[in-house]
Amino acid sequence: MLKVGLTGGIGAGKSEVSRLLVEQGAVLIDADRIAREVVAPGTAGLAAVVDAFGEGVLAEDGSLDRPRLGSIVFADAEKLAVLNSIVHPLVGARSHELEEAAAEGSVVVHDVPLLAENGLAPLYDLVIVVDASPETQLDRLVRLRGMTEEDARARMAAQATRDKRLEIADVVIDNDVPLEALQRRVRDVWADLVRRARGASE
Repeated sequence: MLKVGLTGGIGAGKSEVSRLLVEQGAVLIDADRIAREVVAPGTAGLAAVVDAFGEGVLAEDGSLDRPRLGSIVFADAEKLAVLNSIVHPLVGARSHELEEAAAEGSVVVHDVPLLAENGLAPLYDLVIVVDASPETQLDRLVRLRGMTEEDARARMAAQATRDKRLEIADVVIDNDVPLEALQRRVRDVWADLVRRARGASE
């Protein structure tokens, strides 16, 4: 098994790269998706979040109001740290379970938005960073996700700097390019990952 950490700044296009890797045959463990599962209604995770931030972070149906919670934590580093201390251990435990279930010889890609911020690079055999300029990130967040520019800049500022992410990269995928060029790059990276996985299992 080859354990790959995949990360990138918000709006860099990491989700598109993970989708392309899955098309090639990767086993994807998506930390964001798991983070939503561990705070679903009825979970201990959601109870802990409400305990820390109050009933105001719940939507009318009892689920977590993620935009409301985001507006609280992304402008306050201490509150973000509290949220992370609740969610990250739960995500880590579930990710480990999914990894253990993968077939021998698999390329397991962990899609981890905060890989650089949390010093997680040593957990993986290889780290892939999806890179895009801050201007591209901002444009995508405002144009494609409907964020205000102020909100988008706050989300970007809450993450590691571009330089910090690139420091931990074994492989960089440039996503300031047309989709066809990105697809070619991902195919090349996948071929390399498969070679490495074979080497690791021999």
